[in-house]
Amino acid sequence: MLKGVLAAAVTPLRDGGAELDDDAFGAYADFLVAGGLDGILVLGTTGEGILLSLEERTRVARLFLDAIGDRIQVAVHCGAQTTADTVRLAQDSAEAGAAAVAVIGPPYYAFDEESLVRHFVAAAAACAPLPFYLYEFRARTGYSLPVSAIERIRDEAPNLSGLKVSNSPFEYVQPFLIEGLDVFVGSEPLILRGLESGATGAVSGLAAVFPEAVVRLVKERSGDVGELRAGLERFPFQAATKHALGARGVSVRGDVRAPLRPLSVEERAELDAWLESL
Repeated sequence: MLKGVLAAAVTPLRDGGAELDDDAFGAYADFLVAGGLDGILVLGTTGEGILLSLEERTRVARLFLDAIGDRIQVAVHCGAQTTADTVRLAQDSAEAGAAAVAVIGPPYYAFDEESLVRHFVAAAAACAPLPFYLYEFRARTGYSLPVSAIERIRDEAPNLSGLKVSNSPFEYVQPFLIEGLDVFVGSEPLILRGLESGATGAVSGLAAVFPEAVVRLVKERSGDVGELRAGLERFPFQAATKHALGARGVSVRGDVRAPLRPLSVEERAELDAWLESL
């Protein structure tokens, strides 16, 4: 079972985002471990997973697993457009030694409850008995998972352990605080309220750059990460997180996978000035 604070890790890329930057994974893994995290989620929204090929995704999972070792937990996001691809990624992650698998619902089409249940049950079965987590993010999928579907998935997938919920505002989080399922909050401004309402922990994109700040927020209930999140969100988020990592001395390039775009010269200068002011 996942626990505590996980960073939604970036994926190191090079050559304008066209290739994986294999050499950067080790130093980045060391940085995340040193930040006091309990684990990481790789290939999620912050990690550009949906933009990578299946072969790249399986390689990224192994690069992170090898770099982290047994120091902290490594969960792998395996959501894809088709059930077949999702099943393949989930099975591969389990075989590679991941601590857990998370799956977001496929975007674009309007799926009825039966379609969603079949999709997620197949994904859970592919990685069983590994802990399986639903990834609820209505701003990215275009819909929220029906609570009735979650209950049906729980009945059919014994390894369903919980959810990562990245919705905002809190009224879109609260329905997923389901008794008996561990919930990890994704929106940093809502973490404390989520914990007070029964959430288990956090899976944070901000923790990919400022892990110590999010760890302090969750474990000590102190600090304010709102300014940090707002500072990065003034820019294209994936590119900004990578540039900020470079500014913090981590050898991660600012390259992102198109159609995401890198920061402009002006944006880099503005971001650098803000980082120096912290």
